[in-house]
Amino acid sequence: MSQPTVRKQDPYVPLTKDQFRQRFYARFQDPAFDAVQVELERVCELAWDGYINYRKAPRRRPAGPGYADPTYELSVDWLETRRRVDEAKARFEDPASPSRILLVNGSTRSEHTCPGEISKTRRLVQAARDAIEAESRFETDVLDLSTLADEPWKVIHPCKACVSTSMPLCHWPCSCYPNHAMGQTNDWMEELYPRWVAAHGVMIVCPVHWYQAPASLKLMMDRLVCADGGNPDPTTTHGKDPVRAKELELAGWGYPKHLARRAFAVVAHGDAAGPENLRRMIADWLTDMGLVQAGPSAVLDSFIGYYRPYATSHEDLDADVDVFEEVRNAARSLVNMVTQIRTGAWKAPDEGLHEPREK
Repeated sequence: MSQPTVRKQDPYVPLTKDQFRQRFYARFQDPAFDAVQVELERVCELAWDGYINYRKAPRRRPAGPGYADPTYELSVDWLETRRRVDEAKARFEDPASPSRILLVNGSTRSEHTCPGEISKTRRLVQAARDAIEAESRFETDVLDLSTLADEPWKVIHPCKACVSTSMPLCHWPCSCYPNHAMGQTNDWMEELYPRWVAAHGVMIVCPVHWYQAPASLKLMMDRLVCADGGNPDPTTTHGKDPVRAKELELAGWGYPKHLARRAFAVVAHGDAAGPENLRRMIADWLTDMGLVQAGPSAVLDSFIGYYRPYATSHEDLDADVDVFEEVRNAARSLVNMVTQIRTGAWKAPDEGLHEPREK
């Protein structure tokens, strides 16, 4: 087999030092920082040096036993995330552990920032949480994406689409971040990967934003691409070497589904258009990753205050007692499916079949 090609077009053009300084100091516009200008200048110089010399992962150590190349040095940030993912997997596989539902509030709206009011999504999540926690030996892990908007320096960085270069280049968990050279740090996905792995079931509740998922939810969805076929051993590609990754894929890649055999439920809601399509897209995405829909009642799309004023939307939700019960039923269906999967009562009808179109 001939060596695969790597397509390139333009040379990389770094920022000038003046451009870098401007962006660095943009975070320190508060006059309170005037008293520490000398210190900030020293930090800026060090940050510039890390950027221009591209110290993406300045703290590294040998991967150690269990990796294809135990001597290859990996980022200590990635190794720590991998350790927590492995711990979460052990908890997931422990038959004595309580069943855990990852309950996702997919709305970015927060009463503690510009909107000034709680989201309707959050209220529906609370109804689902109460229904789940009423069940014996079930617990919830509420993942509230609105904290991206009301907590400082918490971010989900965008997916760089490494998988489209080659699947083995997309590491599990993602190794693209943190990138200390670029200042791309505080990546929340380091915490979220273990939370997804530990869950026996996932329930996503979200509003429609312009016919699509809210940006915060879509960021998380994109960064979970590594769960669907990602490479758990970055030493096989010596970090981000695209040629090595292409050779691995062309030699035969198994596309491991790292979140398979978890159950899911989805609730999408809107006020004028879009919830039906959004519900379908999220359910399709979860199914593609190997998760299992918890029956027809587990997926729901609904209008709340259809073409009514935004200002009275919570009152419209108050009046819609049925939608609360539908959300609780979706949660109960999820509980039942998780129970069936964990006790072995449920068997995948396609188990053991060969997939001719892996990807």
